[in-house]
Amino acid sequence: MRRRPGIGGLQNAATARDQFRLLGENVAKLRTDLMKEQLSTFRSQLEDFARKHKNDIRKNPAFRAQFHEMCANVGVDPLASNKGFWSELLGIGDFYYELGVQIVEVCLATRPHNGGLIKLEELCKLVCQRRKTAREAISEDDCLRAISKLKVLGSGFEVISVGKRKLVRSVPTELNKDHNEILELAQGQGFVTVEEVERRLSWSSGRATDALETLLDEGLAMIDDGHRDGKRRYWFPCVSSISSYVGADTV
Repeated sequence: MRRRPGIGGLQNAATARDQFRLLGENVAKLRTDLMKEQLSTFRSQLEDFARKHKNDIRKNPAFRAQFHEMCANVGVDPLASNKGFWSELLGIGDFYYELGVQIVEVCLATRPHNGGLIKLEELCKLVCQRRKTAREAISEDDCLRAISKLKVLGSGFEVISVGKRKLVRSVPTELNKDHNEILELAQGQGFVTVEEVERRLSWSSGRATDALETLLDEGLAMIDDGHRDGKRRYWFPCVSSISSYVGADTV
């Protein structure tokens, strides 16, 4: 017959568990302290790197994107404040503040043509035209970072994905799944018809018409009734180039 453990055995087991727990806590603390030390060292090296490559960070968009990625890996946000080390060293806060203002201006200038929805690459192109006398080149990554900072203004600025493209929304319009599918479909030729939406998306006529009329009411679509086939075309400037509508001098 198997004997049950006595009181002494239970006490020894409890003591052993406490010792293992303390050992585990000590090991975890050592690892945490080591990681903090390594992060502190890396931050210091990052600052030295920034000093050494200051001009490249400011002038080279690809280099700047890699620098931001390194900062994110160690929990440093150079854009968190317009004051302090990073702002004084690189002027990065001022750079993105200025870029954000220019993005807002371009979005406002193009809104009558696209209803407040513009392709990211088109926005970047128009901002570059506006900055043609500026020293620093910009990339789509720079525009995305500037837009992320505009969100704190509560002004409706947001980047949305439609298919493989990114669109920048500057009005608080809520687009649902149906609207996104129509915008993705329109990317092929810049417009759709009710019949095409029905056929390509397997929708009913009512569903297609309702979604298209909503997009029209929101200013995201324009209608064209001038074709011989008599079919109304819904054009979407937000998924086609608007350079022909809005020149660089306009924005």
